[in-house]
Amino acid sequence: MSRRLAVAITTALLVAVGATACESGNSGGSASGGKIALLLPESQTTRYEQHDRPLFEAKVKELCADCEIIYSNAQQDQSRQQQQAEAALNNGAQVLVLDPVDGAAAATIVSLAKSKNVPVISYDRLIQNAPVDYYISFDNERVGQLQGETLVNRLKELGKTSGDIVMINGSPTDNNAKLFNKGAHSALDTSGFKTVPTPDYFTPEWKPENAQKFMEGQIAQLGKDGFVGVYAANDGTAGGAISAMRAAGITPVPPTTGQDAELAAIQRIVGGDQYMTVYKAFKPEADQAAQLAVALLKGEKPSTDRTVNNGAVDVPSFLLEPQAVTQQNVKDTVVADKLYTVEQICTSAYATACKAAGLT
Repeated sequence: MSRRLAVAITTALLVAVGATACESGNSGGSASGGKIALLLPESQTTRYEQHDRPLFEAKVKELCADCEIIYSNAQQDQSRQQQQAEAALNNGAQVLVLDPVDGAAAATIVSLAKSKNVPVISYDRLIQNAPVDYYISFDNERVGQLQGETLVNRLKELGKTSGDIVMINGSPTDNNAKLFNKGAHSALDTSGFKTVPTPDYFTPEWKPENAQKFMEGQIAQLGKDGFVGVYAANDGTAGGAISAMRAAGITPVPPTTGQDAELAAIQRIVGGDQYMTVYKAFKPEADQAAQLAVALLKGEKPSTDRTVNNGAVDVPSFLLEPQAVTQQNVKDTVVADKLYTVEQICTSAYATACKAAGLT
């Protein structure tokens, strides 16, 4: 299924909700007003502050001009997120939209919310072992599978059929990182290539500097020519790995994966340092979360025909389809969707590369 088709299908499930969410005179709850808490996990990944937050806030205001949004970012600190959730509930939040720092530890936040009859939407990352009301994300195993498949295909295009792939996973406390890892292994384990090291390395807090230090160690252990590619779970870890390879004088940089379609990553892709990223359209995800939050504020219960088990319950879920981005389809994906303009991508440092890639 194409990303656009998946977006259309899932959006259709909520369109009626969004259209009526805060119109006066509708039945099913208060016509206006109310408090929605948006709790995001960190700012290491640029998407949260640059895309998710403003998109979510804009959609809520479009649907419910009188609604108040209580916003917090935990800066990768689970204890801080717990305190932020408690503060939001004490401040009268009637719906929690929670992207957890730690998917397991966040169960305590859900329990607290439930004790106050406040519904919880698990946003982007799945909260585990808790009675979550809804889950909105992407098919995260498919993200890892796309990364692995695209990497293997590129290596085979280069004439390689075996060799070591350095695997740099995401944060060990992020359930999505485990799903990316599972999906990646489904593509890599039968490919003829070998992932190193064993056991798998997970990057503390998703920090690029941690990925860079790890990659430096792998280069020292394997040698500059001792690996054929790098599986990096997101663009931040990819950037750290690429910095380590560049500093070691590795040219060209072996094919390296990423995720989140960060601007710096798109520029690295255009310039040839990073081979691919995974584009997850932030607007449909944020819009659907906002539509659902406003609907729950009214006391409505939108339905979906898909569930994801989180260890405690089968959570009603809305899952969008991710898309691989390489140099060949930058214009047809992130530029076409107006995530970035050609001018933003093609700064003076990338002018020659952009021309060669057909962007200018």
